[in-house]
Amino acid sequence: MAGSSLDYLGITELSELIAARRLSPVELIEAHIARIERLDPRLKAFARFSPEDALAHAVVLEQELAAGHIRGPLHGIPLALKDLFWHKGKRTAAGTVIHRDFQPPLDATVVGRLREAGANLIGSAQMTEGAFANHLPPVEPPVNPWRADHWPGASSSGSGVAVAAGLVPGSLGTETGGSIHLPSAVNGVTGLKPTWGRVSRFGVFELAATLDTVGPMARSAEDAAVLLGVIAGPDPQDATAARVAVPDYRAGLEPGPLDIRIGLDQDYAFAGTDEVTVAAVTAAIEVLGTLGAEIVDIRFPDVTDMVADWFPVTAVQAAVAHEATFPARRAEYGADLADLIDRGRALSGMDYQRLILRRLDFRGRVEALFDEVDLIVLPVLGISDTTSSRMAHLDDDLITAVHKFTCPFTMSGNPALTLPCGLTEANTPVAFQFVGRHFDERLVLRAGHAFQSVTDWHRRRPLP
Repeated sequence: MAGSSLDYLGITELSELIAARRLSPVELIEAHIARIERLDPRLKAFARFSPEDALAHAVVLEQELAAGHIRGPLHGIPLALKDLFWHKGKRTAAGTVIHRDFQPPLDATVVGRLREAGANLIGSAQMTEGAFANHLPPVEPPVNPWRADHWPGASSSGSGVAVAAGLVPGSLGTETGGSIHLPSAVNGVTGLKPTWGRVSRFGVFELAATLDTVGPMARSAEDAAVLLGVIAGPDPQDATAARVAVPDYRAGLEPGPLDIRIGLDQDYAFAGTDEVTVAAVTAAIEVLGTLGAEIVDIRFPDVTDMVADWFPVTAVQAAVAHEATFPARRAEYGADLADLIDRGRALSGMDYQRLILRRLDFRGRVEALFDEVDLIVLPVLGISDTTSSRMAHLDDDLITAVHKFTCPFTMSGNPALTLPCGLTEANTPVAFQFVGRHFDERLVLRAGHAFQSVTDWHRRRPLP
């Protein structure tokens, strides 16, 4: 098949072509290598690109296919991984200067699981320093393929850009405060932040251990379901990976009416949210009604403390994550990450205990809402004007607009699925999200799949 006809196919579509012997793993990887070589010098989505390794692996996968052995729906599928997942012997810098020459001695658990499932890992996606706020020179920020002057998202920016531009059909990102939500939203892709503990963090650079969550970024909820099914589950190398059964997420995307109760707090969702976002999210909610969902008025707990507390909680945990190199090698850190760690090192134990107690109280209040509803629907960003110049100058109002729909759910640990639902007049994406009960990713994905079955926002393309 011609490379251009493959660029925007999703994981499940490509998998079906491979299984039917209408597409070979070698043809597929060659097409993606050619597209990356053509577009990535401008888009800067990749921190490390390994075409020779990927092509050699595709030959092995093609030989397996010829012998009648197919490993599953990821067999031969090109993927990118955010540049903080250990990949044995491959440089993994986590967007930093201090780790720029680090070559892991073994694979992260999720990397091993993807490789065993037949995925072809073509390279590492670019990211911010240490998964915090900014790209540290000499790293150049990835370029949003919808508009070059728009923000590419937070720390998983390279993953979002790579999927949106058709460089790969899927990627893994991580979220600590919004770094799956936000790059998925601004790049127009589907991103899942699973429940904290659903996916192993072994071999993943830490920012804040009790917040960091590994999740898929892809073209659709169905593709995210495939990826989550491979990477989820307990791990003897990470005792915090929950010993909770992993369902067949893709099989759970059964057709039929969406006979569920979806909660909406209009004050939380829409007060202070710009008109473009309100209109797009309202239209998405109307679609959910036509699918059979009952939209229920709810009162969501006040998120003010959780947005404010996210920073000191992250700061303390980042200080622990970096204690081997900070402050001893402070000169190799960027100002923003260094300031965050300083803040964490200065916080008292009593102040941190207050943060813990507020977080536990908030988590309990969110949990109680799911006695009334099955899912909660919200915007992802309170603003649709996300030019890079605007996002480079954060004030208190802008910080709230960026974090009010993301940080609360890393603080509570709930799963959340970001879905494209519109375009601005500037032709940049707008998104909404479903939030679910802990470990109920299956329902979150089912609702997302139902929405995408009757809409085409996730199929819009930024580039030829």
